Amino acid sequence: MTAVVEKPRAADPAPAPVRRERRIGRPLLVAVILGVWLVLFAVLRGRHTLSLAAADLTGLHRWFNDVNDAIGADRDSNPLFLYFFNEIRLVVDTLVTFVQELISQPSAGRPLPQIGWLGVVGLAGYVSWAVGNWRVALLAVAGFTFLGLQGLWQESMDTLALTLSAVLTALLFAIPLGVWAGVSDRVDRILKPFLDFMQTMPTFVYLAPLTLFFLIGPASATIATVIYAAPPAIRITAHAVRSVPEATVEAAESLGATRRQALLKVLLPLSRRTVILGVNQSIMAALAMVTIAALIDAPGLGKTVVQALQSLDVGTAFNAGLSIVVMAIVLDRVTTAAGVRAEAARRSGSRFAAWRRPLLGAGAAITLVLVYLSHTYVWAAEFPGEGGVGRSVASAADTATLWVQDHLSGLTNTVRDTLTEGLLNPFQTLLTDSPWWLVGAVLVALGTVFGGRRAGITAAVCVGLLVGTGLWSDAMTTLASTLVATVLVMLLGVALGVWMGRSALVDRLIRPTLDAAQVMPPFVYLVPFLALFGATRFTAIVAAVVYAAPVATKIVADGVRQVPAATVEAATAAGCGTWQLITKVQLPMARGALTLATNQGLIYVLSMVVVGGLVGAGALGYDVVAGFSQGQLYGKGLAAGLAIVLLGVMFDRITQAAARRTSA
Repeated sequence: MTAVVEKPRAADPAPAPVRRERRIGRPLLVAVILGVWLVLFAVLRGRHTLSLAAADLTGLHRWFNDVNDAIGADRDSNPLFLYFFNEIRLVVDTLVTFVQELISQPSAGRPLPQIGWLGVVGLAGYVSWAVGNWRVALLAVAGFTFLGLQGLWQESMDTLALTLSAVLTALLFAIPLGVWAGVSDRVDRILKPFLDFMQTMPTFVYLAPLTLFFLIGPASATIATVIYAAPPAIRITAHAVRSVPEATVEAAESLGATRRQALLKVLLPLSRRTVILGVNQSIMAALAMVTIAALIDAPGLGKTVVQALQSLDVGTAFNAGLSIVVMAIVLDRVTTAAGVRAEAARRSGSRFAAWRRPLLGAGAAITLVLVYLSHTYVWAAEFPGEGGVGRSVASAADTATLWVQDHLSGLTNTVRDTLTEGLLNPFQTLLTDSPWWLVGAVLVALGTVFGGRRAGITAAVCVGLLVGTGLWSDAMTTLASTLVATVLVMLLGVALGVWMGRSALVDRLIRPTLDAAQVMPPFVYLVPFLALFGATRFTAIVAAVVYAAPVATKIVADGVRQVPAATVEAATAAGCGTWQLITKVQLPMARGALTLATNQGLIYVLSMVVVGGLVGAGALGYDVVAGFSQGQLYGKGLAAGLAIVLLGVMFDRITQAAARRTSA
């Protein structure tokens, strides 16, 4: 037998190395875009900037003026106005007039309202007790009495009348729409883009278009407030209905409940607390909007604040602003207590619960007596005194302002000048002195890098429309202030948010302050900083930082708190120090929350920087305010409002897309 000898085989060739395609990271792309921008800015500075003088108008602005004049001429003959817009204005005016004659303005044949101060205070206390508890009732009575002691009773009641009229009107369709969106995915998808758009628009922007159709006055103010106050109620109601466990609904249907019965007996009762939260947010939005609507001649505290800000009367502005804050706190606490009362009563098991109905009946009788007295007697109808507390508050504010200006002007001026000269001016120069097409290309490129292709397309459309408004230079000035303020907001929000997210004690101490800060309407923030920094654009920026920081801080804190405890413990066991734990673990894992905080902070800042047009911020804010006060600039003010919307939409879409990509 012959042995077969195998020849040794050559070794198999080693597999070729897999070539990995290296992708350029976002930081490098951003650095390249900014570097190219700086180089081209140095070469092309001052060319194609599309600057426009304050008194100059473009063809679009003149066309808006012509439309306004044409509408004014045809208002009483055009069928669209006769049978639609005028009818809406008549209905809203009737409602507002009815509520005003009830609590704030003299009614037909009477020198005073139907219900005087004593009746209003009694009603406020009784309603607060009925929907909440005795502590909230005491707060309401003390708060409303304080409004009278400030010498601002009628102004406060005008503000309350407009707020109540707007909220009642908004809830008539907001709650049903919210329920419909909660039970129907299709309706939710249809409503969501409109709600996003309505909440993205700064409050100023609602005013100019509405005056075109409904004239200046309480009707336009109320309709603008309805539009602004409805989205929170719709969103939160839809969320409340969707949050009801499906198993509960299925159990009701298995027992034979119809869709209507399941809605009325299961979905709405179980979502009641969250729906009341939506009502609370709607009231807060309405109060903020009614205050700003003073720019279109809405009566109330807002008009006092606007007039004081325009004349730089810090004391009067502070006194009226304090009244707005007191009213906001009372309304917030009453509606918040209404949401938790039933659950708190069940848990407490108080022996006084059985006496609640008889006590409420007795309280109702006493309240009716107070209402009768305030309707019949002058001493109970007209708030006594001459507002001595208000004069003292205004005098103290003026004294504090003078002291600050005399003793702290060196510090405040240093802070203002350092940030203005070191950060704001260079960035504003880069935006306003670069060619418009270069800035537009940079915005589109950055939008694509951060938010993806769709965000880039949105940025391109918004840039094109911004050029069309004829206010490119003013828009870039507003953009500079907005971005600088947003950076400061995020620095403050990250610092406080990480501290709150890492410590439950710090969260309990700081969160009430943040909640209180979010209750205050935007106008109020301008007053103290007007005293500190004077009427400058820096005042608007600082006020915007303080206004936007609470929401950004809360979002960052919640994001840090949601980082899994096991991950934190593993990093600690691996030897990470506190700084490494924050920068290498918690912040990277909370980057979705950071992006969302940037989104919300930027929207809040944009709204507030525009309001700062009243105290020297200039740019688009000034254009809007000038459009209300000077007829020949109406078209320019309307175009400025459109430019603000475009900035808000562009950055909202970019940051939302970035948040989704980051979370993914």
